[in-house]
Amino acid sequence: MKVLLTGGAGYIGSHTCVELLNNGYEVVIADNFDNASEKVIDRIKQITGKTVDVYKIDVADKEALRELFSQCDIEAVIHFAGYKAVGESVAKPTMYYRNNLDTTLTLLEVMSEFNVKKIVFSSSATVYGVPKVVPLKEGMPTSCTNPYGWTKLFNEQILTDATVADKELSVVLLRYFNPIGAHKSGLIGESPNGVPNNLMPYITQVAVGKREKLGVFGDDYDTPDGTGVRDYIHVVDLANGHLKALEYINNGHKGTEIFNLGTGTGYSVLDIVKTFSKVNDLEIPYAIMERRAGDVAIVTADPEKANKQLNWTANFGLDDMCRDSWNWQKNNPNGYD
Repeated sequence: MKVLLTGGAGYIGSHTCVELLNNGYEVVIADNFDNASEKVIDRIKQITGKTVDVYKIDVADKEALRELFSQCDIEAVIHFAGYKAVGESVAKPTMYYRNNLDTTLTLLEVMSEFNVKKIVFSSSATVYGVPKVVPLKEGMPTSCTNPYGWTKLFNEQILTDATVADKELSVVLLRYFNPIGAHKSGLIGESPNGVPNNLMPYITQVAVGKREKLGVFGDDYDTPDGTGVRDYIHVVDLANGHLKALEYINNGHKGTEIFNLGTGTGYSVLDIVKTFSKVNDLEIPYAIMERRAGDVAIVTADPEKANKQLNWTANFGLDDMCRDSWNWQKNNPNGYD
């Protein structure tokens, strides 16, 4: 089966590419490399011993995307392409809405032209907004607190409406929680541009000497140690969730289905810091700072639906996530640069 990965050179896309290749799929990547490195492609080949066809295009460019589909016999799509920084989305909302919605609309139009009826979409737990109850279940109300989250929710609605209009279309929406970790080879991992927005790459950059210390935003939440609790998932477990989603579609699913991809276990910021220090024998200096606006105390997933219907479960624990994150960073102190 030949699968198109839009944004396939990114953090989650590259790990999903590896898992697909290792499980017998053919892969085509479409990526403009605005937020990814072309070196990823060689790293994927090193890991798997297999090659992928790569198209350096903007997925919102309809003619370029048509050319890709005309040259490749695409049977399914996993759609990762999109801007992904919450803070940047607040500062540049128009850019986020234009890019993140245009890529999906263009992709759906070209898929329809070429009679491709299977798509897995990279969504986010941000669509749950500020949760009143945890753990989060797929049927809970949705809302968002920033433009990035709204683009995910609007895309979910666009894809859902498309399945209403086309009864042959199969859509799986995967709501990610907090992916961390890296491939065990240390060849691919998270390589953010500029100052990291997420906890683990900030920790690893402190560990490698690029940052002086970690800022911990708030220690007075109603949690065991006062710091925010999140559901962290190993990126390889997340990648395997996409394989299970493809299998689900290939088994005859039609319409739209939503799945949380998380472990169901919450860890605090200090849990992550202490575990990282323990498994890697490294001290991570940190300072307590004021809370960030919009942060909540606890966000965790209920992954039961994915466990049952996708036959998917997370296999890696927090020790693995911390160990693999450091293995990537110490071998690539400047990311792919």
